[in-house]
Amino acid sequence: MSDQTFEINTAGVDAAKLVAEIRAAAEKKMTDGVYAEARIARAERLNLANLRDADEFLNFYLKCLRDAAFVDISDFPIRERRAFLGPALVALKKVLWGLLKFYTYRLWSQQNQVNGLLVTAVEGVDQKYAAKIQALEQRVQALEKQVAELSKAGEGT
Repeated sequence: MSDQTFEINTAGVDAAKLVAEIRAAAEKKMTDGVYAEARIARAERLNLANLRDADEFLNFYLKCLRDAAFVDISDFPIRERRAFLGPALVALKKVLWGLLKFYTYRLWSQQNQVNGLLVTAVEGVDQKYAAKIQALEQRVQALEKQVAELSKAGEGT
């Protein structure tokens, strides 16, 4: 069974070379950190190829979550693409934005607080369970060492 989703069957197109170039470009962008943003994180969450190392995937996803948790509440330019009535629409939008800005900022500020608390909680739970797992692994190693020592002592008698 082939892992290709589709085939390119056009004269003069080297599909293998094209796919290799796309994969190389994507790999370079991943190493450069281009894909470490919220939109990409949502797409990557279902990407089974990245599940090779679950710890690495979880760390990557938590970093994306941390980076995307806060809503940008800075002011933004108001533009209009339509030439006819464009200046009037921009003026109207600026007046509306001026009236609604206070309420919008309050909502965004509250959302940023909630998002920050949720990210902190998720990271805290991850750290708590990572520490528990590490402690249990150390305990298992100590018990295995004791069993091995008891086995050696039992063979010597």
